[in-house]
Amino acid sequence: MCTDGSIIKIRWCYSLDKPNSGSIYSLDWSRDSTLVAGGCGNGHVIFAGVVNQTIEWKHLVITLQEEKVLLVEDVVNNTKDQLEFRDRVVKMSLGWDHLVVTTSSQCLIYSTNNWNTPLIFDLKGLTTSAILLAKKLFLIVDSVQGLSVYSYEGRLISSPKYSGIRTDSLNVNNIALSSDTLVLVDSRDSRAYHVFDVNTGRELTDKPLYHSQEVISVALDQHGNTNERCLGFVDKNNDLFLIQIRHSSPISKLKKLGGMVTTLKWHDTTNMLSALQDGRFTVWYYPRAVYIDTELLPQSKVFKEAGEFGKNPQIVSFLGHHCTLRRSDGSLVSTAVSPYPTILQNYVAKTSWDDAVRLCRFVKDAALWASLAAMATAAKELNTAEIAYAAINETEKVEYISYIKEISNKAARSAEMSLFCKQTTEAEGTLLQAGLVYRAIRLNIDLFRWTRALELAVKHKTHVDTVLAYRQKYLQDFALEESDNSFVQYSKEIQVDWTTIQNKISMELENERGK
Repeated sequence: MCTDGSIIKIRWCYSLDKPNSGSIYSLDWSRDSTLVAGGCGNGHVIFAGVVNQTIEWKHLVITLQEEKVLLVEDVVNNTKDQLEFRDRVVKMSLGWDHLVVTTSSQCLIYSTNNWNTPLIFDLKGLTTSAILLAKKLFLIVDSVQGLSVYSYEGRLISSPKYSGIRTDSLNVNNIALSSDTLVLVDSRDSRAYHVFDVNTGRELTDKPLYHSQEVISVALDQHGNTNERCLGFVDKNNDLFLIQIRHSSPISKLKKLGGMVTTLKWHDTTNMLSALQDGRFTVWYYPRAVYIDTELLPQSKVFKEAGEFGKNPQIVSFLGHHCTLRRSDGSLVSTAVSPYPTILQNYVAKTSWDDAVRLCRFVKDAALWASLAAMATAAKELNTAEIAYAAINETEKVEYISYIKEISNKAARSAEMSLFCKQTTEAEGTLLQAGLVYRAIRLNIDLFRWTRALELAVKHKTHVDTVLAYRQKYLQDFALEESDNSFVQYSKEIQVDWTTIQNKISMELENERGK
């Protein structure tokens, strides 16, 4: 365990030095983890600083040459810049076109377009343990002062906290940050995690969310609608889960993506997710397919054997068309990812569905077609979804989409698409909001949710006899006797007449066409 609280998942020899001071009997790190002191056998005390640390982002490489000097290398333009500081560098982080550096007294924010005039503000704490960057803001974790969210203009946005927080136990593995959301694994119970709105610093739920096992690492996607923000996390059993963290009932949106996962990383500009799963490097082109059509999830992922990455590699970054991993010996290795999923998601974001279809036809990749099917279904783009499902030979789903397209009422079509995505509650709510009570009742009948169907019929004082009629037919077909007291009671009070029921249904459908 490092003094800054971060867990070392990969261990290798960083440097070797043999001072002429006898055996070293004890070591102790400074609170900011930049200096180490050693007690020697000859009575001397030696001091050493951490240098030659390197961070990379796209075409930039930043190296800590000395405790107060950073070297910036642009490998594309073949230029070098040297940044000097008045105090020793404690932490640095590079990403999203910015370099954020904290020293023992200041925070400096550099734009990658201008290394000469950084934004500077003073820090109250002296023990920065982590810096996390997002597209519009960044987070500084101080083991004394707590958590602080800043904009890249140096403005303090919020200071998230919860009762009993221990910032000395927070690190990059149990913190996840996006431009609108912050997730912290509870420092006292790692099965719990807290969700914050970064703009207000307030928790989004009255109580922390709980998982059945200890949460080992967390990561938030960086792209898309705020209300659909997804958290990916790995638990103690190495199972990977996905949850829509800003949903009104987030636990209902908890889905398992796979097992035997050791590390994960979201793509920087799309909703792709990479992970190392059971000795293979795996990429989900559209992991949100788990909420739309679970059968599309395995079809929309690709993988390659991870033997070339050595034993126990860790994903460092997932940028553009490349994913960078760190081997167990400390070396970095990059692997290529197809550029087509990124292009496809950009087309979908612009609602350029024709271009998306043309791309898939050109590439002829089943995983790409499956991703497009999921994205089109989520957007209720029926024509594109029909084409995509046909391309992956999902005949029954193509037929169902054709049936939906024939429905004249817009609200009814929307409800059928929600039902297609197994979102029963949303489908029922859409129908009731549009005044299509019969369709809502019939939806529950078709799903054999008899009690709910009867509740709706009684509440809206319509089609009670319809529910009773279909219930009786169901029992007769399966040679069963009525066991529900509610149905027994209403069967005694209401006479079932199929002719009347069929006439009422016909009138409902006729009225529906007129809406």
